[in-house]
Amino acid sequence: MDYKSLKTLEYHKIIEKLSSYAGSEAARKMCADLKPMTDINSINDALTQTSDALSRIYAKGSVSFSGVTNIIDSIKRLEVGSTLNTHELLNISAVLTTAAAAKSHYEETNDSLTDYFNSLEPLTPLNTQIKNCIISEEEISDDASGTLRDIRRQMRISADRIHTELNKILNSPSTRSCLQDYVITMRQGRYCLPVKAEYKSQIAGMIHDQSATGSTIFIEPAAVVKLNNDIRELELKEQAEIERILAALSAEASAYTDELQSDYTILVTLDFIFAKGKYASALNAIKPTVTTDRSFDIIAGKHPLIDPKTVVPSDIYLGKDFTTLMITGPNTGGKTVTLKTVGLLHLMALSGLLIPAKDGSTIGFFKDIFADIGDEQSIEQSLSTFSSHMTNIVSILDEANSNSLVLFDELGSGTDPVEGAALAVAIIETLNKRGSRI
Repeated sequence: MDYKSLKTLEYHKIIEKLSSYAGSEAARKMCADLKPMTDINSINDALTQTSDALSRIYAKGSVSFSGVTNIIDSIKRLEVGSTLNTHELLNISAVLTTAAAAKSHYEETNDSLTDYFNSLEPLTPLNTQIKNCIISEEEISDDASGTLRDIRRQMRISADRIHTELNKILNSPSTRSCLQDYVITMRQGRYCLPVKAEYKSQIAGMIHDQSATGSTIFIEPAAVVKLNNDIRELELKEQAEIERILAALSAEASAYTDELQSDYTILVTLDFIFAKGKYASALNAIKPTVTTDRSFDIIAGKHPLIDPKTVVPSDIYLGKDFTTLMITGPNTGGKTVTLKTVGLLHLMALSGLLIPAKDGSTIGFFKDIFADIGDEQSIEQSLSTFSSHMTNIVSILDEANSNSLVLFDELGSGTDPVEGAALAVAIIETLNKRGSRI
């Protein structure tokens, strides 16, 4: 498909709007890469899938695919026996949660998307395990294991003992005057008291830090050194147990790498298809029939980028009784918009997108769509409007054939009327002989 014509017809704006309906980054990339297809079977399959997605949305609403995060790298790490971190395991859980929601939401529907949903494996036991063990990226649940629960219980007991001891010191008349503040602080993972610098020798213990001004010294009293050591040992045990839990969850997930890969791929594909369905819903679009005889009949077609409240629908047909359609009328009469509507609706349909028109509309199966529309003056190349148009038309004439739809806006304008008219007639006759639709 001619890149310049895609730009002229503002196909990229359609893609931008389509991408906004995708929930995952991977599906947004699929939207961004979407181009008109040149295989009739692929086009019809894509239109059917989009239409079925739209029907499901109308019948039961849409499922959110925002939980579909890329887990491919995590799957590769699982395949070589690596341990995943909490972030990676939560991403796997989010994918499985989305798979379960999508599968159950549409379980009774039967259409071209059924096989996708039936192939999803929610892996509920694995997902439940991950959710029970991991609260957030920073927090592992006490219920992740009996050992972890016991370690944390001991940590709380030791912390309570430390606070009891430090409160005794805080409330002691002999030490209160030595303290900068009557609070318990943490320095380097140890419970300390803020002591005035001039009294540091009166508090037995270990110095861990001092304030920026040097007026406060943070001392770990000797009475709590052992208890702080106990907590440090328990923290190391806690970390070791967390690593064991993550390793066990990773080992469990590694048994399902094929299912995880399949789930992710299917969900991204469904996200892409349902993005097309949501966009179709926003446009109140329909599934057109794609004809192979290079004819089309667009009924009440609307330009998809114009406000639905102000856009004027058009009936446009070509290819049955005639192969060239010429539109005349006053300025601001809608001629250019009609041309762009024809081109853009064809590009959409050939990309598997539904079109804003009425039921019964048909679209021609063209392998190329060319457009010369608008003021194409090129200041950079020092070309006049006429010269720029002719440069574009020459490139179209080099490539257009019987499988082409060609759109001209004010063909032959910008020069002497008689010469321009003669040139326009010659161009149209040349393309007619090739069997192009114009």
